[in-house]
Amino acid sequence: MIMDMHSHTSFSPDAESSPEQMCERAEQLGLKAYAITDHCDCNYWLPESEHEYPVYAKDDTMMYGSRDYAQASIKAVSALKEKYPFLLCGIELGQPLQNMSAAEQILSMSELDFVIGSHHMNSGCADFYWLDYSSMSPSEVDKVFEESLVQILDMCRWGGFDVLGHLTYPLRFMVGDYGFDIDLRKFDDIIREIFLTLRDNGKGIEINTKGLRQNYGKPLPDERIIKMWKDVGGEVLTIGSDAHKAAELGADIGRCEDIARSCGFRYLTCFRQRRAEFIKL
Repeated sequence: MIMDMHSHTSFSPDAESSPEQMCERAEQLGLKAYAITDHCDCNYWLPESEHEYPVYAKDDTMMYGSRDYAQASIKAVSALKEKYPFLLCGIELGQPLQNMSAAEQILSMSELDFVIGSHHMNSGCADFYWLDYSSMSPSEVDKVFEESLVQILDMCRWGGFDVLGHLTYPLRFMVGDYGFDIDLRKFDDIIREIFLTLRDNGKGIEINTKGLRQNYGKPLPDERIIKMWKDVGGEVLTIGSDAHKAAELGADIGRCEDIARSCGFRYLTCFRQRRAEFIKL
């Protein structure tokens, strides 16, 4: 395994292993590049009493306070880099357009090597994880997914990140947990527009392996869409396990390296001080 560029530590509210434990595991795996990218969901920087989106599921309130988690993570991870030379200090920047002041504050931190731009929830709605798809028709589910792509396109036009995280994240739940049959080809035009925007802005995408460990059974995005990225001239590609504990680190990375090769990629990308470095597959 070459890299794992997406992982979470106990500084993320939904993760459990310390940064030191994650680094020890990365060292055991022999990773050439390893990024800790704890959550920074920008729309949660407001206190719960002032939150703009009261429709969020009650159980989702653990994400409030992510401002403190994110800044503390960056400081702690940066301090570990001398001990672990392969370590990269990253952040998973969620929903930046839903609170631009929060995004700008995090992005101003000079310690950052790497920023994943992620979309976990449409504006005014709960995380895709919390939505009750059993009450939706197939066309309603398609509409939620299409709206996620529209908002991702807006985020890509803004472009304050390095790599777009798990483009097809909602499918973990829509398809994997609720069994909807979603024809992704219906969304090829907007996905292609997302990719052209990323390409023209010098950004990349990630292959997120977490879907392989869940009911969905595929990486995010899947092989056909990864090949689309290559076909439009995309060059920047990372792979991340989205591990939330040390035992998950590196999971299915080798399998996704094979997928990258089959799609025509000869290099993967890591980032140091927000600059891309290419590592031969």
